[in-house]
Amino acid sequence: MRPDLSRVPGVLGEIARRRALEVASYPLPEPPAVPSFAQALALPGLSLIAEVKRQSPSEGRIREVDPVEAALAYERGGARALSVLTEPHHFGGSLEDLKRVRQAVGLPLLRKDFVVDPFMLEEARAFGASAVLLIVALLSELTGAYLERARALGLEALVEVHTEEELELALESGAEILGINNRDLVSLRVDLATAPRLGRLARERGFGGLLVAESGYARREDLEGLHGLFDAVLVGTSLMRKPDLAEAVRELVG
Repeated sequence: MRPDLSRVPGVLGEIARRRALEVASYPLPEPPAVPSFAQALALPGLSLIAEVKRQSPSEGRIREVDPVEAALAYERGGARALSVLTEPHHFGGSLEDLKRVRQAVGLPLLRKDFVVDPFMLEEARAFGASAVLLIVALLSELTGAYLERARALGLEALVEVHTEEELELALESGAEILGINNRDLVSLRVDLATAPRLGRLARERGFGGLLVAESGYARREDLEGLHGLFDAVLVGTSLMRKPDLAEAVRELVG
């Protein structure tokens, strides 16, 4: 049950195809108990998903940081959930990062990676994720099947879209947590108008689940258009560039 990645252009396709080549099944540890990602996002106000992120294709090297230290600082600052990168080549992450963060903090964790094989869902659950990222641009019509498999494993899923066509696929798949990415994953350009536009469209289509805005947010003023429409915002690069991560969280949403 793998998507056809030959059709995916740009850096997104490059990363996904490499990840697909690296997937190999092996014995996994017993999954730990994990808190609910959805419940954390559904708390009053705009919930922050703070991201542990060393580097990215668009920004290059961001910060060399111990993921546990970053996670603890985010938790102190008031983040309600954490996103942990596990893609090694372009983002500098690992499953070991996810495991260590799970052991250190009590917040729900999102495994942030390019899921292109069902075994990656099993890995996410075994290493302590509460939720997994499912990118519609990669999974296309298989999004629903991956979502069903994630639920069977006890995982929640952030189903990510960037276009109206992807939004329709996500809604048809039965997504309950919908992430709208302001970044075009092919050109890597950011347009902060994307999330509000597609968020309103999702609500017009009858979507009653949780909405998450992603990419490009750096200041409290950037979040003004999200209140009352979105339940959460995912922020990584701008937080990681601040010397005091806990204070950075407080400045953004405190």
